[in-house]
Amino acid sequence: MIPWLEANTPFPDVSTALTTDAPGLLAAGADLSPQRLLQAYRRGIFPWFSEGQPILWWSTDPRMVLYTDRLKVSDSLKKTLRKVERSRIEGGRWDVRFDSSFEAVMRACAAPRKDGPGTWISEDIIAGYTGLQRMGHAHSSEVWLDGELVGGAYGVCIGRMFYGESMFARVSDASKVALAYLVSFLRSHGVKLLDCQQETGHLASLGAFPVSRRDFLEHLRKAIDEPPIACWEVAPPLIT
Repeated sequence: MIPWLEANTPFPDVSTALTTDAPGLLAAGADLSPQRLLQAYRRGIFPWFSEGQPILWWSTDPRMVLYTDRLKVSDSLKKTLRKVERSRIEGGRWDVRFDSSFEAVMRACAAPRKDGPGTWISEDIIAGYTGLQRMGHAHSSEVWLDGELVGGAYGVCIGRMFYGESMFARVSDASKVALAYLVSFLRSHGVKLLDCQQETGHLASLGAFPVSRRDFLEHLRKAIDEPPIACWEVAPPLIT
């Protein structure tokens, strides 16, 4: 059994999250208002649920994370990043922007995929996170080709802590390009860790790995109290 949250019910301690059946499941209910989402992220909690389910809140253990100095960039991605950055400088076909089409990135992430249905990103999720974006706590990294949005990633940023939410690509490697530019920017502003929430092979291939909930929360508590990033401007990708 997990607790049901009403509008004003505080989150339970993350140590009470389930360890079997649905490991990491902490609570259900409440709402997806920007204020509730901020309360959750400050505690290392995130919403994740499927259509037809109530709002489910999670605090996984272990937690998948990506350190911003450990992003794995394949040789083919390096080649693509060089092409994109050269195009940006010369005013060519490719461009990378932050926060110019946040909702469009969310809706692209929610769209049906070739290998299955769309993600869990509902209209209520979109409303909650666009509210966070208006408050300066949610951001998108966007890849454009010939004026069309072809890839992107979005997430939540509190202090110097970034929580990745989802990515999409309409052309090869576009989501990885968006991530590479985002990671470069975060690293240049002293953000050491990007939360990836749950373990997947795709994230592992990019350099993410699991850490204990205790270690994750220890980092989070320090990072969220640091000064927020004042200006989100695209930085060149780190290509070694």
